[in-house]
Amino acid sequence: MTTGPAVAQALADAMLAEGAWDAAALARAAARVVGPRRRWLPALAAEVLATCPRPPRDAPRYLGAVVAGAPSFARAEERAQRRGHPLPVLSRPVVATRAGGSRWPTAPLDDVGDLADLLGLDVGHLDWMADVRGLQRRAPAGPLHLHRYRWVERPGRVPRLLEVPSPRLRRVQRTVLDAVLAGLPAHDAAHGFVPGRGVLSGAREHVGRAVVVRADLTAFFAAVTAGRVFRVLRALGQPEAVAHVLTGLCTTRAPVRVLAAMPPGGRDADRHLLRRWLAEPHLAQGAPTSPHLANLAAHRLDVRLSSYAAACGAVYTRYADDLVLSGGDDVARRAGPLLEGVRRVVREEGYRVNEAKTRVQPRHRRQSVTGVVVNDRPGAGRRETDALRALLHNCVRHGPASQDRDGRGEGFRAHLEGRVSWVEHVSPRRGAALRGELGRIAW
Repeated sequence: MTTGPAVAQALADAMLAEGAWDAAALARAAARVVGPRRRWLPALAAEVLATCPRPPRDAPRYLGAVVAGAPSFARAEERAQRRGHPLPVLSRPVVATRAGGSRWPTAPLDDVGDLADLLGLDVGHLDWMADVRGLQRRAPAGPLHLHRYRWVERPGRVPRLLEVPSPRLRRVQRTVLDAVLAGLPAHDAAHGFVPGRGVLSGAREHVGRAVVVRADLTAFFAAVTAGRVFRVLRALGQPEAVAHVLTGLCTTRAPVRVLAAMPPGGRDADRHLLRRWLAEPHLAQGAPTSPHLANLAAHRLDVRLSSYAAACGAVYTRYADDLVLSGGDDVARRAGPLLEGVRRVVREEGYRVNEAKTRVQPRHRRQSVTGVVVNDRPGAGRRETDALRALLHNCVRHGPASQDRDGRGEGFRAHLEGRVSWVEHVSPRRGAALRGELGRIAW
């Protein structure tokens, strides 16, 4: 028996397959699906035109939902069910989708076949890699799994799950990033994972302020659901079917066995929230597409917080999951209400504030933004720099193995290189001195 949604989708497909887009053409197309002797078809055509003045050729599923919600269709379906004769589907045309217009540079993908060609895959392999039905979530561990999972314990805090795509999936995601996503810009307030911006560009916005207010988003990537990703891709002009498969390629669900192995740490409520997000399709922390998609998905959050900050006389920036607002004396006097407003906007946009990392920093105390001290000018913190200098000095005197307290082994050298490079980036003069000390270590 054909269900109501299936009939509605068949009607929508027939309308899109019709050459013209007017009341007579839509009623004629619908008659080929359910039969000509249906007095409600002209009313249905009028209702569809009222909602869709132009044919949504990139969105057949959307049009199917419009038909299903039309009053004339609902009444006709109810009468048919009451009489015991459900509406038939006499024909089901094949509809060729077409990419919607986009003002940003992106690969033109009219259908899933075009996407498969772009990625160098056949359609069957593409369907397996996208896994839109979530079949891998309950499959046993094995070489065909598209992600590798590893929990990172954090003492006293909720552990973090790394979801690393397989080499082949990573190559596919990199192509998606370069050919499909890269042309869509992040909001001006976003400084993380954006070419030409970074920790310094974001920190400079908050130098010399009377107060700096910081908030952190909980599980930033896991909070970006497949629905958010799908909406980003549709806004980019991708047809529904293409956006659906792209969403599958860029999201994952943590397998049941992985969630069951979650190590201890953090509050029960926070652990439950993370497991719930990880069990649903979300951005993987480890996929090359995730940082840019997370920025794009947070665009509305950035718009609202930028407007809110401006209305309060403050400045707003975001670096990944770090939200920062700052301002003068008037803002300092209203820091509490300002932070409460941030919480409200974050909550309404579907994210959560990590209260353990919330900070209000007046000018008479150290003000830091993404690790950069901003009281007078952006620079590395003295405490961190002095601690690193002492560590390097001890490595020179006693050997690096004696200072590798975390057991990094061969990775200890790269760890020190990274810390010195960070200081060089933020405070070049201090960094140069540390670089010289690093060069004296006998490896």
